Amino acid sequence: MEGKLANPAPLGLAGFATTTWMLSMVNAGWFGGDAMGMVLALAMAYGGTAQLIAGIFEFRKGNTFGMVAFTSYGAFWWSFALFVHFFAAGVPGAFVGWYLFVWGIISLFMWVATFRTNMVLQLVFLVLVLTFMALAIGAWGSAGFTTLGGYLGLLTALLAFYLAAAEVINESFGRTVLPVGPFNKPAAASPSQSA
Repeated sequence: MEGKLANPAPLGLAGFATTTWMLSMVNAGWFGGDAMGMVLALAMAYGGTAQLIAGIFEFRKGNTFGMVAFTSYGAFWWSFALFVHFFAAGVPGAFVGWYLFVWGIISLFMWVATFRTNMVLQLVFLVLVLTFMALAIGAWGSAGFTTLGGYLGLLTALLAFYLAAAEVINESFGRTVLPVGPFNKPAAASPSQSA
């Protein structure tokens, strides 16, 4: 008989939250472009690779939502790092806006899928949709929206940090220490309690 599988969601959420926080500090104007080297390293190692690993393990657990979320956003971070490091020169800002807008659309349908999960995960994806849309508008020429997107990204990261912590701490204690809100579906029928 196979033993219990570990929950990969906190790994993916932590990788997502950490990388989102670091990039969002740049987008919010707290740091300049000279900070991007650290963001790119983190995007490849933790935001990208750790989320891809989490997505593979969500696949193994039969969690379609977690698999799509973590592999998609892991690939997002890899594409972002590759773009900034190798391909950004000469790409029009308007085209970058469409890249961000498309990620907003992906985040939108993922947000709809969270309606059957907990409240914190719903908030993570709702604010993520707003983050991508603000950043897209910023790339299309409204610089204030890039700053707004930075602050929305910081909120997204805080929510994801909280959910990652809740998943690890609640499992470690065997009870709810950090609440994540009501579930819209019984946990026993859900493939995963979160992402």
